[in-house]
Amino acid sequence: MNELNGIITQVIQVSPTMKVFRIAPDGWELPDFKAGQFCALFLPGSAPRCAEATQEFEEIAPDKMIKRAYSIASSSKSKEFLEFYITLVHSGSLTPRLFELKIGDRIGIGKKFVGMFTLDRIPEEKNIVLIATGTGVAPYMSMLRTNALQRKGKIAIVHGAANSWDLGYSSELNLLQTISPNFKYLPTITDPQKEMTPWNGHVDFIQDMWKAGIIEEAWGHKPAPENTDIFLCGNPRMIADMSEALEKDNFTEWSRKNPEGQIHIEKF
Repeated sequence: MNELNGIITQVIQVSPTMKVFRIAPDGWELPDFKAGQFCALFLPGSAPRCAEATQEFEEIAPDKMIKRAYSIASSSKSKEFLEFYITLVHSGSLTPRLFELKIGDRIGIGKKFVGMFTLDRIPEEKNIVLIATGTGVAPYMSMLRTNALQRKGKIAIVHGAANSWDLGYSSELNLLQTISPNFKYLPTITDPQKEMTPWNGHVDFIQDMWKAGIIEEAWGHKPAPENTDIFLCGNPRMIADMSEALEKDNFTEWSRKNPEGQIHIEKF
């Protein structure tokens, strides 16, 4: 089925190259899904591209559907809409078309919601560190908005970006930190020279923050494989560097063959 079965109900410009989209299903009900999962969005090749787009990698036939998978940022309890946090790829096929969409426009939503990047296998009392760069924070927003803050263990989000305006959801995460004693939000930027006003937060790469004991400082105790699981989502370089740092601390990657592993990776 390639019908455009969704309607854009909200578009928020987070930064020049990042937007949050809310999409409502039209004439069908969203299936049950787990926080942290993803689904496909699609548009035809005939859909216009945004003004900021550059030459496409390949020419797309007007009637061809362009499909890409995106992590869901909205709560899995909501059946009214799905939310996505998306970065513009200037020469890409789908995101330049997404960035041209306005409220009321139609879009396709794949009805298969999948992914193993979820909290349901992790005991309630274990602590969780959710590490992201850029739009990799999206699945964590779904987790927090669904039920993650009701867990018994501590939770921290470490979110890295080039600049403060690329730290999507920072207002919501700061608010959650003030009302939830078990939750810590630790943003970092790597290009403070471009900030409009002085940035007083972290300016380190995430793996360097980990090695310096940022979580131990936030929680008052050192995270260890027996008490903490780590989620990684975003830039492949960050994932590789963090995996290496975590392995030195005796964490191992979760897989079906290693269900006791504590490192959970979502690669996009």
